[in-house]
Amino acid sequence: MQAVLATAEGAVVRDIPMPRPGKGQILVQVHSAGLNRADLRTLAVAKEDVIGMEWAGVVKEVGEGATGFKPGDKVMCAGKAAFAEYAVADAGRSALIPEGLDMRQAGSLMLALHTAHDAVATHGQVQPGDAVLVHGAASGVGMMTARIARSAGAKLVVGTSRNPSRRAALLEQGFDVVLDPTDSGWTDAVLEATGGGKDGAGGTGGVNAVIDFVAGPQFNDLIKVSAILGRIVNVGRLGGATGQFDFETHALKRLTYTGVTFRTRSAQEISEINEKMLHDLGTALGRGELGLPLDEDFALSEAQQAMDRMKADQHFGKITLRVIG
Repeated sequence: MQAVLATAEGAVVRDIPMPRPGKGQILVQVHSAGLNRADLRTLAVAKEDVIGMEWAGVVKEVGEGATGFKPGDKVMCAGKAAFAEYAVADAGRSALIPEGLDMRQAGSLMLALHTAHDAVATHGQVQPGDAVLVHGAASGVGMMTARIARSAGAKLVVGTSRNPSRRAALLEQGFDVVLDPTDSGWTDAVLEATGGGKDGAGGTGGVNAVIDFVAGPQFNDLIKVSAILGRIVNVGRLGGATGQFDFETHALKRLTYTGVTFRTRSAQEISEINEKMLHDLGTALGRGELGLPLDEDFALSEAQQAMDRMKADQHFGKITLRVIG
């Protein structure tokens, strides 16, 4: 079969043996796959690994113990080695594609669904009436976070983006307010939008949950814009892995800070995340309420061009690879 490998020459299509499903796994003929920033790390390492972390297609073979699936099922999956004609997924990281959701959209959703639901529902504990800030909102998972927060009953969803055109576009993607985090007044704008003053030290106002994809040196801004008893969930570190931390205001506001990653979770933990996500969001998925905007669609043979587009940060929405169709 053909697959896209991370080589010293870049993303290269080569013929490799077809994988076989193991215990608890399914073999899927891939129709479409979604790109993610983590794919750039795989490409940079250049260890001849197959690139890709999410896809949609048709089940061709079911391994021992992989319940809930049969050959011919249309599925959406997360895992490894997605940029190929066939890919193997754990059944616990897969889901049947709802009626009305096409392969391209389905192939771009699973990682965002898992990540955003875990951040919003499990750790952010967003409740009806909450105000939520998505810091670094222009990615697919950032936009999914807004959709899931809204489905949980959030009354106000604020986003941040450094890019003016993306800030305008995000207002069409479920955000009430979108701010430039390089503007010195952006934290005051959040406090005012949530009914508070500008001190940010313990008065009224502030968001109940922050879903943070940025972190870095300006992290204390997130403490400032949080309400008393707020929750900050750090999902990504696009702005840097270290920074200052205002312990005093954190204590005054009695904030909860949680860092999350999928890299240290077991297969069982991810399966439980998948189950919770489908339980909470299955109906909304079936109604088509959680789709993401789609950027360019590239053929499998054009994988390097797709990776270049992502690296250049030229896209809005999900870049996809077309394997069949």
